[in-house]
Amino acid sequence: MTEMTEAKPGWLSPEELESTRARMPILYVDAVPVRVDDTGVVTHVGLLLRIGSAGTVSRALVSGRVLHHERVRDALMRHLEKDLGPVALPHVPASPQPFTIAEYFPTEGVTPYHDPRQHAVSLAYVVPVAGDCRPRQDALDLVWFTPQEAASPLVQQEMSGGHGVLLKQALAHVGCLP
Repeated sequence: MTEMTEAKPGWLSPEELESTRARMPILYVDAVPVRVDDTGVVTHVGLLLRIGSAGTVSRALVSGRVLHHERVRDALMRHLEKDLGPVALPHVPASPQPFTIAEYFPTEGVTPYHDPRQHAVSLAYVVPVAGDCRPRQDALDLVWFTPQEAASPLVQQEMSGGHGVLLKQALAHVGCLP
């Protein structure tokens, strides 16, 4: 998959993006990378380690915007490659179905999801990956947790913006949590 640059159609300049974020919701995708066994049972969940704009370190899911004139599946593949590397080998179906839709608000408390920059609507997916994951871009590391470890209070407190809630929903969706 080729890397898109700001010179490509569909990208907004920083000023245009800020103006658009102030006026309307932006469409995103969130992905929970997982490892599965031969029977399709989730054995591990991959969480990225990132440094936020305020210098805080947190665990995060794969996440990013859907560009103008980009299919949701293509956006999902682009962000998985961007964050996990080109040989992660994600298994995204031809017509992916989200396990939930998360609505992020700039005002805390409206939903469990918070993004101080904008109102965003995100389609959330659980994506099995079979290849070698090597974090890139702004991800410092990728750590594989068992579903029980990922749902633990210790890991959950390391996640911000509602990603911990979204992760627990993903684990429940695949039968790893009651």
